[in-house]
Amino acid sequence: MPSLNVSFTEEEMEGVRAAAAAEGKSLKQYLHDLGVREMHRKRFVAGAASWADRLREEFDAAFPEEIPPSERDRGATAAR
Repeated sequence: MPSLNVSFTEEEMEGVRAAAAAEGKSLKQYLHDLGVREMHRKRFVAGAASWADRLREEFDAAFPEEIPPSERDRGATAAR
């Protein structure tokens, strides 16, 4: 299984140890979970942004007052 050797300053390591302890995890498990959690977060954000893009026109039509002022003219120009 691949592994990674990561360097920290003493201050950084103190913070990482405290964060791991707060979650009741070993340093190894905490750092593993942190990387996996970030990967899942990025997938979620990409999916949410894609979903929002697909529904943007429908939402803007239903709630025109929610369109930011800087984007209102752009929609009117595109409709012409």
